[in-house]
Amino acid sequence: MKIQIITTGGTIDKVYFDANSEYEIGGPVVGKILERMNPSFEFEVSQLLQKDSLDLTDEDRQLICATVTDSEHEHILITHGTDGMVATAQALKDLGQKRVVLTGSMKPAAFAETDAIFNIGTAIGALNAVAPGVYIMMNGQLFTPDEVFKNYETKRFENR
Repeated sequence: MKIQIITTGGTIDKVYFDANSEYEIGGPVVGKILERMNPSFEFEVSQLLQKDSLDLTDEDRQLICATVTDSEHEHILITHGTDGMVATAQALKDLGQKRVVLTGSMKPAAFAETDAIFNIGTAIGALNAVAPGVYIMMNGQLFTPDEVFKNYETKRFENR
């Protein structure tokens, strides 16, 4: 199995710059994380966007949909900001036999205490097991786009 990984930005890729004392979206971290894990599958990382998901537009979501549709791969992982993840998952439709899982993190991957590695690992596990369709894998749970929301109080994704 070869997994195409499409990165769109979000907290998972945020880095802290002392010079301006704020977080910015850096380059994709998922490839570096996977290389350290010595996976038994092939993967290809493509940076599509470098945005906070609050800044994603309808045009950005159309670009994500077109990229997934045009992909030759059946297994696609999308790293995405958590605030707009559900909207993007809902925008992805008519994928034929493709399996698409979106994931991200509540804390940057650069942090010592991050959920990024856990979420990436469980999302890849889900890609091996799910039927064709679009899913969100966060906090150790697999969701379909129409049954999930981000709970800002608990800082978790939950069923509606």
